[in-house]
Amino acid sequence: MDAAIRQGKLHDITHFGIRAAIGVIFMVHGSQKFNPGFVGFLTSLGIPAEMQIPIALAEFVPGILLIIGVLTRISSALLSIVMLGAIFLVKQAASLTGERGFEIDLILLAGNLAIIAIGPGRISLSHALKKIPRFLQ
Repeated sequence: MDAAIRQGKLHDITHFGIRAAIGVIFMVHGSQKFNPGFVGFLTSLGIPAEMQIPIALAEFVPGILLIIGVLTRISSALLSIVMLGAIFLVKQAASLTGERGFEIDLILLAGNLAIIAIGPGRISLSHALKKIPRFLQ
């Protein structure tokens, strides 16, 4: 019984750690996209400059939600779409490693897909409140 308790706690802590790490990465990257210099990068990709704020918010807000554990499945789904855009639009799926490599993007995509499948976990605001419907967790 003691091993099962420890294993459950380890699972909860690990799940929170993965969720928090992915959330911090997207929060930091999203906050950098508020910089006016990001507009030049967007226009070089053929994306209108008006998309700067929506793109920045699409990374920043879900990152925060992942950390606190609210709307994690929806946030991870949105971040998965962002990662698919990074892999296919920005990096053009040129190479897994090296210049324009998308290995980090692929890892973040996989992490988000795991969060979609598993949900927020027990170390989350969703679990603490217990009133949030499962599909919104």
